[in-house]
Amino acid sequence: MPDQENKPVILAVDDTPENLDMVKNILVPEFIVKAAINGMVALKIAGRKPPDLILLDIMMPGMDGFEVCRQLKNDESTAHIPVIFLSGEQDSSSKAKGIELGAADFITKPIDPQILKASIREHIGACRI
Repeated sequence: MPDQENKPVILAVDDTPENLDMVKNILVPEFIVKAAINGMVALKIAGRKPPDLILLDIMMPGMDGFEVCRQLKNDESTAHIPVIFLSGEQDSSSKAKGIELGAADFITKPIDPQILKASIREHIGACRI
C-alpha cells in the first residue's frame, strides 16, 4: 500500500452526505478522498490545491455539476483535472452533455465499486488498487 504522500487525491462533490460516505468507503485507504458538499466549495478546493481527479454529482442546489465542470475546464489551473460524473441521471442527453463539457467519464448511480475504481485507474493511472 502506498504511503500517504504518494496516494492520489480524489475530490468527491455531492450534496448528499451519505453519497460522500459511500464514495469514501469504496476508495479509502487506496486514495485520499476530500469532500465538497456543493459546487462553490469544490471550485475553491480545486483552485487551492488541485486534486488528481474529481468525482462530481450533477443535481445539486445552487450550482449544478455541469456548471462546476464548465468552470473547472475553463480555468487554466484546473482544466487538466479528470472529471468523472457520478449521477442518478441515466438519460443519454445528460451523459452526452457531461462528455461535451470535458468529463472523462459518466457513471450512473447506484455506483458499482469495481466500475468506479476501474475508471479512476484509467484516468489517473493509479494501478495500485
